[in-house]
Amino acid sequence: MSYFPAFVKLDNKKILIVGGGYVAYEKLDHLLDFTHNISLIASEFSDDMLNRIKKENLEFEERAYRNGDIKEYGVVIIAVDDIPLQAEIFKESKNYNCLCNAVDSIDYCDFIFPSYVKKDDLTIAVSTSGSSPAVAKYLRVYLQKLIPDSIGEFLKEMKNLRKTLPKGKERMKMLDEKAKKYIESI
Repeated sequence: MSYFPAFVKLDNKKILIVGGGYVAYEKLDHLLDFTHNISLIASEFSDDMLNRIKKENLEFEERAYRNGDIKEYGVVIIAVDDIPLQAEIFKESKNYNCLCNAVDSIDYCDFIFPSYVKKDDLTIAVSTSGSSPAVAKYLRVYLQKLIPDSIGEFLKEMKNLRKTLPKGKERMKMLDEKAKKYIESI
């Protein structure tokens, strides 16, 4: 099975992470690159997780997951080893039209986390559709080395031009030529 690559706008989506260990921490770390509208529920949180929750001022509850906990969330990440609980939450997520990701359980996922590079406004996602997360990781590292440090400033300039120049074919042509020239100069 392959996954359709899409970038999801998280501005108005509340995210719930169920789990408080290392894997939950990794997912939290990635999500914080894009939003802080994240809550957590776990029977137990690692010290690293509690420190990060405090640093980011996130809402959390130290308790077991209860049916209905996801009803107010647009996205739920299940980062626990309890497969029956993963199945239960995934099934429940369908009642609330909530996107669900159960870490390492493809059968309980509406989406997967890609390996990604983020530099300012540039985000590049790499996925092997679950075939080899290790390949995706090393390809990400390779791509990251190719991206110039100046990309953030260039993208700010392009964003400003898109906002200030009138829409139309001339603007599209000018922006296309400017992008081509920038990439060719790398």
